[in-house]
Parts: sequence; structure tokens; C-alpha cells
Amino acid sequence: MIGSSVVVRTRSWIVLCLGLLTVGTPAAFAGDCPGHPDALGTSRTLVVDPREHPRIGTMQYRETLPLKDHEVVLTFDDGPLPKYSNQILKMLDDECIKATFFIIGGQAKANPEGVRKLVAAGHTVGTHSMNHPLTFDRMPIEKAEAEINGGIEWTSAAMTDPSRQLAPFFRIPGLMRADGVENYLISRGIQVWSADFPADDWRHVSSDRVYQLAIQRLEAKGKGILLLHDIQARTVAALPKIIRDLKARGYRIVHVVPATAELPATPTTPVEWLLHPPTETVPIARWPAVPNFVFTQTPTLPAPSLADLNAQAGHQPLLPRKTIAQANVAATLPVPGRDLFAIPEGSIEVLLSTTLSRRAAARMAMAAQAPRAARGKAGKPHTAHATHAAPKHTAQAKGTTTRPTRVANSVKKRA
Repeated sequence: MIGSSVVVRTRSWIVLCLGLLTVGTPAAFAGDCPGHPDALGTSRTLVVDPREHPRIGTMQYRETLPLKDHEVVLTFDDGPLPKYSNQILKMLDDECIKATFFIIGGQAKANPEGVRKLVAAGHTVGTHSMNHPLTFDRMPIEKAEAEINGGIEWTSAAMTDPSRQLAPFFRIPGLMRADGVENYLISRGIQVWSADFPADDWRHVSSDRVYQLAIQRLEAKGKGILLLHDIQARTVAALPKIIRDLKARGYRIVHVVPATAELPATPTTPVEWLLHPPTETVPIARWPAVPNFVFTQTPTLPAPSLADLNAQAGHQPLLPRKTIAQANVAATLPVPGRDLFAIPEGSIEVLLSTTLSRRAAARMAMAAQAPRAARGKAGKPHTAHATHAAPKHTAQAKGTTTRPTRVANSVKKRA
């Protein structure tokens, strides 16, 4: 149920049939607030669909309401409590401001008239559990469901027409969120509301401090959802100052309602639901992911055939028949055998691969050449004497030539 926000222009009376508002209640403006010409008023009505954007509020979630700069949504929790809620309701009526109230089921049970006053004044009414426990983040889901359903039941019982007056909006007490609770609410089409900034009016602080925090945090963000409580005396004292500064600083009030079959959602774009959408002037720190193209998953590409070259069968082929037959064979070559790259252990190539074995490899090469030279001279007549004299000469040389010969012999044996 998301709705399209209907912008009501100044001095225009557009009758909205809203699920939470009384029929025929127009959006208020300063010029349309009888007896209060300087009132802040309500600039426009924003219609949202909880199913399209189930979680809002940048205190906890990525998205928030699609507000423009200097637009504010006022929200009040924990009521109604007649002593303070009636005073806040009077201040809002005097300024023709429409807000959103999150009702506790126990308060609605004790003061159903207070709920009906909110509906009659045209405010949006959501729920805030039955007893406001601060353990939603760790309680069993069955207990959480009972708390949620109890708040809806007693708030609906205080209304004359709950189907048209109760909004499918829920704020978790203390903002103690949990995935199970949120999933349950979303499954029922209920929008989970957090906030963009609070005023800390539930703490033991002065009303001036509540006013200062509300304005400072609003100025820091420029727009958003303000979280207040209509059961605190400090909030009653701070609200007139907050409204005064909102007018002085040019802020505008936006009223939020749920979409219905008769009232469609306000047309928006996904980027509008971000508090500060990125712009072209702001550089992006994270590079976008490179897409995975289809062809990168193909292990091999097929070789083109003659048909791909627009060859016509009627023409005489340019290649012989045997060549054409070979062209149709798969384009990939067979995998070479493992013995193609095998190098015998102890060979010159292996010895040359290390720095320490280069001398031994050189000696083996010299020894391999010596027998070849001897065999080349064996056919000549004078070589016989040299052959017989070789042992004596070798002995006199103290083994200088026998050492390479031994290495050569070892190479032959290994071969």
C-alpha cells in the first residue's frame, strides 16, 4: 500500500480520501489555517506503499521517506496520555500541522477517546506494540507477535472505522530491531518506521536541550523524520520553540499516509528514498563491478568453416579434395606426449641448468670430443705408434687426460 504524494498548492482545496484521515480533510497551509495567518501549516501529503519500501529511517536503515530539502515529518510515540497528549494536539491544530502518532495498545485501552481525537484531527495513527517492552531484539518471535497484534487490536478498537483509519505503520519500541520481527511485520504488509534523528526527549534533560537537539540534528541532515514523544512534559515545553524555528529557517511539514485502492502511491524514483542521493559532482569511492560477458565462459571458439566464408557449392573448390577434408577436422591440435619434453637424467642439458655443474658439463663435452679425434686419426699409418705411446705419455702427465676419459666413459655407460 504505497501512495503517491499529492502536493496541494497554496489556497487549493483538494479533497483526499485517505485511509487514516477523515474524508474531505485537505492538506493545511499557513494561508488556509483559520485564525492563524502565521501558522506553519502542512505543505503536502506524501502517500507511501509499505510493500514497496518496507523499512524507512536512516538511524537504522538505508532508505527513508522521499523528502525534499527542508522537509520534515513529525512523529510522536507512546501516547495517548491525556495530560500531555491533549496539549500537543492543541499546538499542532493551532499551526495546522499533520503528524504521525505511534500508539501503545495499553494507552489506547485506557484512553480510547484520545485515539479518536487524533483521527478526528486528521493525523496518521500507527501502532507501537501493546506494552512497549524494550526486548524486541531478543524476545521469542511468538511473544513479539503477541505484542504487535495486541497493540493493533486495542488501537483499532478505539476507532470507529479501523479499516480506513489505522495505518499499517509500526515503530519498534526503543528501536530495538530484530530480523525476525521485521520479517513478520513485512509479511503482513506493515511498514517498519525508524527515524532520521531524535530529540532525546525520553531522557532526563531540560526542555531547552530537547529543542536544541531537534534543531541541531535537523540542520545537520537538512530534512528527515523527527522522533518525539507526546507523553513527556519536556516535549510539551519544547514543541513551541521547535515550531518557531522551523518557520524561521524555512522548513516545511509533510504529512505521510498509506496508499489505498482509491489513493495510489506518490510517484517516486528509488534514488529519492535515500537521504542524500549521490550526484555527478561527488566521486564514487568504489568502482563498479566488471560484468561477466557470455563469451568469457566459452572454453574454445569453433574454427570457421567454408560455409562461414560464403563459399558456394556450385563453384570449383580452390583446394584439393584431400586438403578440404583436412580443413573440416577440429581446429585444435592434439595434446603433445609427455616424452616430448623429457630430458635424460645426467645429460649435459641438465648439468648446464645449474651454475655449479657447468665445469663438469664442459669436461664431459671435451671428453666426448677426444674419442672422436682419436678415431679420425686411426686410419693413418703413423697413428699406430702414437697409440702405443699414449699410455706412457699419459702416465707422465700424472693423469691429466685420464680424468676426462673416465667422465666420458661414465656418460657412455649411462647412455
